[in-house]
Amino acid sequence: RRAASLAVSPAAGPADERVETRVAGLSPGQPVTLRAVAADDRGCLFQSCAHYQADGRGELHLGTDASHGGDYTGVEPMGLFWSLAPAGMEKPYQRLVPRSTGAPMKVEVLVHQGHSPPGAMPGPVVAKAEVQRLFTAPGVRRIRLKEGVVRGSLFLPPGDGPFPGVIDMYGDEGGLIEFRSSLLAIHGFAALSLPYFDFEDLPRVMKEINLEYFEEAARFLQRHPKVKGPGVGVIGTGKGAELALSMITFLPEVVAAVSISGCSSNTVADLHYGQMTLPGLRFDMNKVSVSDSGVFDIFEALDDPRNPANSACVIPIEKAEGHFLLVVGEDDRIWKSSLYAELAIRRLRQHGKENFELLSYPGAGHRIDPPSTPFCQVAMDRVLGVPVLGGGESKAHAHAQEHSWGKIREFLHLHLG
Repeated sequence: RRAASLAVSPAAGPADERVETRVAGLSPGQPVTLRAVAADDRGCLFQSCAHYQADGRGELHLGTDASHGGDYTGVEPMGLFWSLAPAGMEKPYQRLVPRSTGAPMKVEVLVHQGHSPPGAMPGPVVAKAEVQRLFTAPGVRRIRLKEGVVRGSLFLPPGDGPFPGVIDMYGDEGGLIEFRSSLLAIHGFAALSLPYFDFEDLPRVMKEINLEYFEEAARFLQRHPKVKGPGVGVIGTGKGAELALSMITFLPEVVAAVSISGCSSNTVADLHYGQMTLPGLRFDMNKVSVSDSGVFDIFEALDDPRNPANSACVIPIEKAEGHFLLVVGEDDRIWKSSLYAELAIRRLRQHGKENFELLSYPGAGHRIDPPSTPFCQVAMDRVLGVPVLGGGESKAHAHAQEHSWGKIREFLHLHLG
C-alpha cells in the first residue's frame, strides 16, 4: 500500500479564504484524527482536532466528508482553523490573532492513526503539511501614521487607485489591531487601522473621547490621493462599532458605517464634539455574575439605554445621511447587541429612514471577525484582567464570520464605489 499523503491548497494564501484539504493513500474506512497546530507571535501554542474516516478508496476531502468527533462535527472545510484553541499546557482564554500583519500565520496540519479525543496523546503521524495564512499580499503597502494627532496604520492595495477608503476600529482592548485593515486592503480598500487609546502618545485609558480625533482621521483619509471620494466608510467592533455610529451621525465625511456588536447609545466614556457631550452609559459591577470556574458574565451590567434617565446617551443616528450595516450575534454575552440593533432600527424608522441593513446570526457571539479567525467563547479582558464570557457556539459563530465578511465588503463597495 502506498504511503498516506496530505494536500492542503493553496499552501499559502489570504487568511480569510478557504483552503482545500485532501488525504489519500489510507486504507478503505480507516479512522484518522486530523490535527492543526499553530503558534502566536509570543510562542503560545494553539491546536484543534477532528475525527474522520476514509472512504472506499482510502481518501478524504474535508469539503465533502464529515467529522464524527473531536472539536467539531459535520462537513466543515475550515473547521480545523476556526476551532484552534490554546493547547492544554498554555494559559486558557487567549485569542489567536496576529499582532503583526507582515508575517504569515503558519499552521501545521497532521494526520494521525485512529481517533484520539481532544487533549489526549494522538496516534502515530501518517502524513503532514504546512499552510501559511497571509494577512498581506504582494503590492499591499503599510504606512505608519503620525498625522497631526492621528495615529495608526494605513494599508493601501496594489495599483494606482483611487480606492474606496475605510476606517477600521476595535473595542475597549485599546492599542492598534491591524489584521482586518490589512485583509480589507487585499480586497481593494484603502483601510486605516485607527487606535483611539493605549497606543504611542494617545491617552492610556479611555476616560473621555473627543470626536475631533476621528474627524481628523476621516478628513485625512478622504483627502488622501489614493482614496476615492467623496465620502469614506467606517467599520467597528464593540466600542469601535458605537464610535462608527457616532462618526456617521456627526461627520459628513463618513457615508457608510458597519457596526459589529455595537451599542446604539454612547457607553462608558463621555463623547465630546464641539459644544456637545453625549454622556456614557455606565457598567454596574454589582450586576456581573461569576461562574464556578471564575468566568465573568457582564451581560446584564450595562445601564439600560431604554431607561428615560439615560436618554441623553442615545446616539441620534437619524441625523446620518449615509447608510448603516448592523451585524449582531444573537448569543452575544458581552452586552445586548441584538436589542441595541433593534433600538437603532426603531429610531431610524420613527424618522422615516430605511438606510440600514441588519445581519443577525443565531448562535454567534460578540466578536465577529473575518473568516476562520479562531472562535474564542471566553477571552481574558485586558482592562479587568479576568476571563469574560463573549458568548456564541463555535460552528454558528464561524458561519457568521464567513457570511458577514462577504456582506460587509459588498456593502462598503456599494456605498463607497
